[in-house]
Amino acid sequence: MAKSIKYADAANLFRDLSRRLVFLLGVGLAGALLSATLVRFAPGYGVQERDLDPRWSAQSVEALRQKHEALPVFYFHYISALAHGDLGESDSLKRPVRELLRQRLPVTSNSVARGLGLAWFAAGLLASLGLGSRSGFYEASGTAFSSLLLSLPSAVVAMLAVQFRTPVFCAIGIVVFPRLHRYIRSLLVRSYDQPHVLAARARGLAGGAIFLRHVLPLAASPLFALLGVSFAIGFGAAIPIEALCDSPGLGQLAWHAALSRDLPLIVNVTLVVSVVMLAANSLADVVGRAFAGHAQ
Repeated sequence: MAKSIKYADAANLFRDLSRRLVFLLGVGLAGALLSATLVRFAPGYGVQERDLDPRWSAQSVEALRQKHEALPVFYFHYISALAHGDLGESDSLKRPVRELLRQRLPVTSNSVARGLGLAWFAAGLLASLGLGSRSGFYEASGTAFSSLLLSLPSAVVAMLAVQFRTPVFCAIGIVVFPRLHRYIRSLLVRSYDQPHVLAARARGLAGGAIFLRHVLPLAASPLFALLGVSFAIGFGAAIPIEALCDSPGLGQLAWHAALSRDLPLIVNVTLVVSVVMLAANSLADVVGRAFAGHAQ
């Protein structure tokens, strides 16, 4: 009986993962094609410096413009090449897009991972301090500090990072921290006020033991879900921060692609960012549900 239950749980988990994978690929591809549509219909698309060069005749410029594929043709060629693992070639950099993404993605991933580590450590530490005392000064000062950081746009944080020569991962951590702190704080307070935790405190159990044995297990499943959300926030914040800080990651590449109207590069950067963010959210959701089911 126990084995059949385990097999059923494994089958349900496999079906859930399969559905999420199909959904992830579909949404990522739809986002990439939508970005291509917006770029293609943006004012000035296809206009380059040669169009203003008097040495080029009107017939030559028009012939070069005719080389741009119609949007349905571009869709067909892009999806066909994508099915064979070919991401095309950058129009502006004249290099394979796969090679550019292979070089830039590890830089962005490293910055996001370090920034999230910094944000989670700071948010978890500040949220757990004073959990038992609940002093009004701490609550007010923590809320004010988080609200101040929350009001700063990512571009402003990036400019401050350039001004004070702060590493990119620190800027990402500053953007993510206030979004974590308030949620983690309220989650830990709600878990700390549960009846069995109050009973453990009444028995004289040490604060550290209460936190590790009773509070964290209650908050584990929502924290896993928050982890996926924080990864999406950090990855999204890395794009403008890397572009303004001139960090050789996906943000700088996306900025260059947007300025040069490089359609193959824009489409594939959008696809990678969408897939990575959706995959992080899906993985955190699956792990959180599995942890919650195991706890029950």
